[in-house]
Amino acid sequence: MSIKKFEHVGIQVKDIEASITFYQEVVGLELIERLPHSDSNLKLAFLGLNNEIIVEFIEGYNPSLPAEGKVHHIAFTVDHIEEELHRLEQANVEFVYDDIQHLPNGAKYLFFYGPDGEWIEYFQPPTK
Repeated sequence: MSIKKFEHVGIQVKDIEASITFYQEVVGLELIERLPHSDSNLKLAFLGLNNEIIVEFIEGYNPSLPAEGKVHHIAFTVDHIEEELHRLEQANVEFVYDDIQHLPNGAKYLFFYGPDGEWIEYFQPPTK
């Protein structure tokens, strides 16, 4: 298993601009990156401290969930996502999506379900 660190928590938001402003001005996080998604209905923003991402905001996914349902996923950084996919297949986990997803910046990710249906993401950052 190649988990390297905790990656981030994904939070669904109704208004990404309002959330960015609140988390910058009230919570004290820094905006690290805005990123388009391959699904043009979604907007992404990553905030954290000292260039380390803590929170991912997702606008356009499902903003009508109750307050306790806003956390979308928990993510962990991995080095070799293809190997992790194979390992998870061998463990008979259930995947949210059928294959590895790609972001425009070269990052790769996959989602699978935990034992209570929670979404877990393995995230491989883009090669620099």
